[in-house]
Amino acid sequence: MTMVKFKIDDSELQVPAGTTVLEAARSIGIKIPSLCYLKGVNKCSACRICVVEVGPRLIASCTLEAEEGMEIKTNTPAVREARRLVVELLLSNHRRECTICGRNENCELQNYAKELNVRDIKYDGEKVSKPLDSSSASVVRDPEKCILCGRCISTCREVQTVNAIGYMSRGFDTSVAAPYDRPLGSTVCINCGQCIMACPVGALSEKNDVDNVWRALADKDKYVVVQTAPAVRVALGEEFGLPMGTRVTGEMAAALRKLGFKKVFDTDFAADLTIMEEGTELLRRLDKGENLPLMTSCCPGWVKFVEHFYPDMLDNLSTCKSPHEMEGALIKTYFADKMGIAPENIVVVSIMPCVAKKYERQREELGNRGLLDVDYVLTTRELAQMIKEAGIDFKGLRSEGFDNPLGDSTGAAVIFGATGGVAEAALRTIFELTGKEELDNIEFEAVRGTDGIKIAELELPDGRKVTAAVANGLSNARAVLKMVRDGERKIDFIEVMACPGGCVTGGGQPIVNAKDLEMINPRSVRAGAIYEEDRGMPVRKSHKNPYINQIYEEFLGEPNGHRSHELLHTHYVKREKF
Repeated sequence: MTMVKFKIDDSELQVPAGTTVLEAARSIGIKIPSLCYLKGVNKCSACRICVVEVGPRLIASCTLEAEEGMEIKTNTPAVREARRLVVELLLSNHRRECTICGRNENCELQNYAKELNVRDIKYDGEKVSKPLDSSSASVVRDPEKCILCGRCISTCREVQTVNAIGYMSRGFDTSVAAPYDRPLGSTVCINCGQCIMACPVGALSEKNDVDNVWRALADKDKYVVVQTAPAVRVALGEEFGLPMGTRVTGEMAAALRKLGFKKVFDTDFAADLTIMEEGTELLRRLDKGENLPLMTSCCPGWVKFVEHFYPDMLDNLSTCKSPHEMEGALIKTYFADKMGIAPENIVVVSIMPCVAKKYERQREELGNRGLLDVDYVLTTRELAQMIKEAGIDFKGLRSEGFDNPLGDSTGAAVIFGATGGVAEAALRTIFELTGKEELDNIEFEAVRGTDGIKIAELELPDGRKVTAAVANGLSNARAVLKMVRDGERKIDFIEVMACPGGCVTGGGQPIVNAKDLEMINPRSVRAGAIYEEDRGMPVRKSHKNPYINQIYEEFLGEPNGHRSHELLHTHYVKREKF
């Protein structure tokens, strides 16, 4: 490896060739501000706040590669003034409503204005005037807050390979928009919300349903129940100042009861149910040799991606609804019948780490008896907002459990929140469904971790070998599908989560700013908490959940049976590729 020696603020440094000055400086604790830079995603010298002094010139450090003998100054009067000027100019064309913005106190532009001691806006001329785009069921775009950093564009183009947004026009008229300036809701956007996570300001946010849920809770004629996804419990605490990866399962359940929900269910129950349905579906397809590989359908962003870009593979998608939709269907049938409540009077609220679920819950295919399975979806951030609005002391809550029968689950269900979790849960079950043997080791390390693509093989008791591929982030999903199409490798089962790292870093989770992302990896930390919860569960295999067995005996009949298909399965739609 070629190394280069140079100086930063009189400190001699040796780094591998190709290292940027920004990266080198941060490696020795020198803080250079940046807005357009996002580690591993975007570096383009767009914002110019990261300038450093190189001889007589000021150069953006995020794209400046260190050279032998170079001398860098990061803290001179000229550097400080240039950075302050950049922030002032950005603010001059920014809709400054900080106190009522959803990113208040977690806005990178706001933070730099404070750090650089910007106390006045010297330039207050013409501002960009563009309407709010709320056409999407999941994502809201506010062009008047956009600082044109390009982080959302790179995320959509490079990480997700969707290309739903890009730069439009030139000069002062430049904007970030969908092709031909179309509303986002009428594009190939898959609603993953990773653009929200990349945005340093409040130009992108989820469509907020908090007021709708408050209204439902206040309606005396409605029986409002809630369910929570596995990834929420390892992230919600961050919104209340707890360390990343703190598990708050019991406190979350207690807070939801205090908010007024009649029943607090766990989507993990339906994750166990998904394994029963999807695992059986996989075994049947293996027997028939049809529509293989079976591709998971838990992630609505991935499903819409297939509908747009791989419509010829729609038959490969599992027909299973996602877990929260399954649970919603059971709440409005099985639970409603047990409780003697008219289904139309039940309101189902899902707490999800995902903004694509907001789109998913509106799909006409996901309903029964003329009613949608799920009425509202709130993100982890929105739930935190409600808890704060209600004045609940979250840190002071005592742990409580979920309500049964739809609140009891296994360790296999909780790992759905991490990439590889669905595949691991499925492998734990299909092995034991095909023979009398029990797995000696149920932890499939081959499908764990944050690698973009992972492949594991399991030999079943009957001698058949099942190969599972796991992908997170849609650029990796494309690579796996290419592998299948090219015949490079025989794969029987593919798990895809649209968000890099899986649901633990979904588009509805607490936003971690770019600076902190260089110090800590939320994918690893939150996933670690997920696996820790799994290890602490008394039952760790979906088919061993007694409440799952009970619901088949009492109501569903058998996995993939007539009633299961009626309530728990769905179909997909070919969509335009533009």
